Amino acid sequence: MTIRFRLNTISTLVCLLSVSLWAQASPGDIAKQGLGDDVAPCSSCHGAHGQGNKAAGFPRLAGLGAPYLEAQLNDFASGARENAVMKPIANALSADQRRAMARYYSQLRSEPSQASTGQSENPPETGARLAEHGRWADDIPACVQCHGPAGVGVGEHFPALAGQPAAYLEGQLRAWRNGKRPGGPMGLMASIAAKLDESDIKPVAQYFAAQSPTSAKGGGS
Repeated sequence: MTIRFRLNTISTLVCLLSVSLWAQASPGDIAKQGLGDDVAPCSSCHGAHGQGNKAAGFPRLAGLGAPYLEAQLNDFASGARENAVMKPIANALSADQRRAMARYYSQLRSEPSQASTGQSENPPETGARLAEHGRWADDIPACVQCHGPAGVGVGEHFPALAGQPAAYLEGQLRAWRNGKRPGGPMGLMASIAAKLDESDIKPVAQYFAAQSPTSAKGGGS
């Protein structure tokens, strides 16, 4: 009985210590080292400074808006935004840690990825037209009306697209079209993505991927 009591006490203390260590882990520690077997380091996919990896299609996080990043982590955790990799990572973080991680990345400078882009520096003209002027015959507004000139992002809800990997942007447009990601404010993105032809998606993604991320000052991905 005494031995069992001591074992239970030791187990409880270990759990409390683990919780304490989790609470004390800085966002930078989690980003670079993770939390043991529970949370992989963010840097393994998103880069040491959150610059992303265009060759692998992992988005830039650095310099994006904290409220937007926090909302995405919350959506991953709840399953509202489907992603087999991000869901367990977001779930393993507490709400306070998700908020702290979002703040951490929002304070990093937006810089181009050091990885090879593998993308054209001259995106198709069709992508530029759709991004800058829209296609009003199909009730598709210009992307820059919400996302800002060259996709630099506007406010907390309209993410910066400039310099994000084309493959990532394509994937998100298809996720909205297939109902695997929340539609955003007033369901705008789900509505717009549903009107895009498959032939629209790659050119517009390539257009924004070719823009400089160094001028992006907000939003998210």
